[in-house]
Amino acid sequence: MLPIGEETPSRFELLSMVKKHSNLLGKTTVDEQDASDVEMDGQFWHDVFDLYFVRGKESRGRQDDDLIFFVRKWRGHGFNDNDEGLAPYFVRRWAPELDKLVGESLSEVDWRRSFYLNMIAHTSYSVTVAICSHHALINHQAGQDTPLSPIYKVVKTVYASPSRVNFHLDSKKEVETTPAYPDICFAIDDFDSTFDAVVLTDTDHCYCVLLNALDGAAFPSEKDTNDSSSSNKLPLRVDTNSLKSKNSKLTLFSGFVSYQMVRDAYDAGSSRFGSLLSIGHSSGKTDRLSMKGPGGRGEVEVAVSGVVDQSKQESGPFSPVISKGGFGLGSIVRKAAAVASVAAKNAYAAAASTSSSDEEMIPLKCCLMSITLPWEHIAYDLLFKGSPPVKL
Repeated sequence: MLPIGEETPSRFELLSMVKKHSNLLGKTTVDEQDASDVEMDGQFWHDVFDLYFVRGKESRGRQDDDLIFFVRKWRGHGFNDNDEGLAPYFVRRWAPELDKLVGESLSEVDWRRSFYLNMIAHTSYSVTVAICSHHALINHQAGQDTPLSPIYKVVKTVYASPSRVNFHLDSKKEVETTPAYPDICFAIDDFDSTFDAVVLTDTDHCYCVLLNALDGAAFPSEKDTNDSSSSNKLPLRVDTNSLKSKNSKLTLFSGFVSYQMVRDAYDAGSSRFGSLLSIGHSSGKTDRLSMKGPGGRGEVEVAVSGVVDQSKQESGPFSPVISKGGFGLGSIVRKAAAVASVAAKNAYAAAASTSSSDEEMIPLKCCLMSITLPWEHIAYDLLFKGSPPVKL
């Protein structure tokens, strides 16, 4: 039991307790000897959850998303044996009393998993998509003193969700949302406009994706601990040196793929390159590139399309860029159409000037749609990863 009253541990202190009792994170098999008594204590996780996400809301000094997630207890081979259609989690809007907030579902909640899910969901993230020189990137990885400067990059704020967003690009980008948990999905709803200028125009180009955690629930301020009058009344020892400052930045996913690999998959229509990437075509849909992270960890889904050579198109009303599968991104305003037309002409000009192969150089536009990672990998990195973030 944790003390629940006027003088309660700060988020910084609570997260130190959580870190101390997170030995099971990331382990495929559970050995009870690896877990502390506290780690298996549902009441401990209930109280930490209450103090971290419910009772501490007004004193946190920042406005979090007011949605609170609750993971259902795992039973046998699934989250629920009676209703296969039941989602593995449910959602409530914040209220000042936890047990009343959950209501009759109180006994269904896995408080340990629920704490980690909310820590992930209430942390801030950004994704960086960049075009880099493949040659420079390989030299950089080999430890050579070569600066890694992107040719072009886009940085976008993204949000963690236990739901997966499936984009039906052949139907004017209709969206279907389904539960993803135990995976966590970072989706970019406006991927087509956000990454419209991310076009590979050279065989030396590679497509790079980074996901960084920046701020929020996983990065509490140490100042809160210094101001707390309850620091000497904690039931568990707090190791404040083990935690990061709230200004920390962590890279949770980093991966890249060369132009040639994207091109080969695009041309083949259905190919697999070891565990790195695969691409599948469905009738009437755009080409989807699925890129695995290092060691097969995580997955990135990208919409890939060949850029139409505008210099060879007859003049007339502008239509959206068409891929081999054939898809439209819906109506585009005239100003955006003009910009896209210029970008396509520039892409082809760049491709023509740099291509030394007999094979026609096709500029490939790559729009990041989503990144998916297992929740345990994210939670472990947020608590324990000490390596510096990837700079790009």
